[in-house]
Amino acid sequence: MGFEGLAPSGWLLLIGLSLDAVFGDPQLRLHPIRLLGDTLRFFEGTLRRMGLTGYAGGCVLLLLLALVWIGLPAFAIHQISLRNPQLGSAVHVLCVYIFFAMRDLIDHVRAVRNTARRGELKATHAAIAMLVGRDTGRMDIVGCRRASIESLSESFVDGFLSALFWYVVAGLPGLFLFKVASTMDSMVGYKTERYLQFGWCGARLDDLMNFIPARLAWILLPLCALPFRGLSPLKGWQIGLRQHAIVPGPNPGWSEATMAGLLQRRLIGPIRRDGALVTDIWVGDAADPPAGSDEDVGNALKVTVLAAAASTLLAVVVLSV
Repeated sequence: MGFEGLAPSGWLLLIGLSLDAVFGDPQLRLHPIRLLGDTLRFFEGTLRRMGLTGYAGGCVLLLLLALVWIGLPAFAIHQISLRNPQLGSAVHVLCVYIFFAMRDLIDHVRAVRNTARRGELKATHAAIAMLVGRDTGRMDIVGCRRASIESLSESFVDGFLSALFWYVVAGLPGLFLFKVASTMDSMVGYKTERYLQFGWCGARLDDLMNFIPARLAWILLPLCALPFRGLSPLKGWQIGLRQHAIVPGPNPGWSEATMAGLLQRRLIGPIRRDGALVTDIWVGDAADPPAGSDEDVGNALKVTVLAAAASTLLAVVVLSV
């Protein structure tokens, strides 16, 4: 029967991502990602009431979410495509549009940049709180700008490039699986007593699915810095290769350290969460100043937007060959 309606398509991908670029992520209460989160909370509560609070419970959670958010949608789209190929293509495009949110990320970073330009500290705190999970009340304008660059570079991978990669590899089922893994990591992938074992499965799957895209970002971001004056692609590759392991986790450091290098600025610095200092590490050349200017944010945006466009074009070409 084949994979009608599910296989990756360069043209359908391009249309879906173009819709995201033009209209942004639809702000709906019944947005599939919100519904996925609601489903996860329901299954978590059920599994905990059954006493499945350890590794086994986390694995069962993944299987249940895969059934509801990969198996059922894939079956439905496949059946629609068999009966009405045009409608199946439209649903396919809609899925791409909804499950990618690059425009939303860019808009959030621009919101931080715009409020910071006006010197509105409280508004800047509100804007950066949409991007990072740390204490923002004590951050100054410079710190908010720097945090927006960090979030942009990390989210380019786990919010766009990885989704694109798995769509190219496995079509809509690959995209759905990545979103399940990403949602599990963001909701239960914490190293706390409650989630250390229960969240292990989702966190490790998310690490695995971001592994290759994170390293592709190390190659791609400096290449996309080539057209812009004042940036250093070579330093991006050097710092990314040398310092990626400074950032906790196997993947985030690749894009963050690379961004620090190509901007020729230091990133991260002191981060507080729940009133406690959780890290004071820096990535980047020690001789470079800390990031935090309006120009730094603008340069990071230009490189990231170009990287998103270039990776999209590459994906379309690969799928069209």
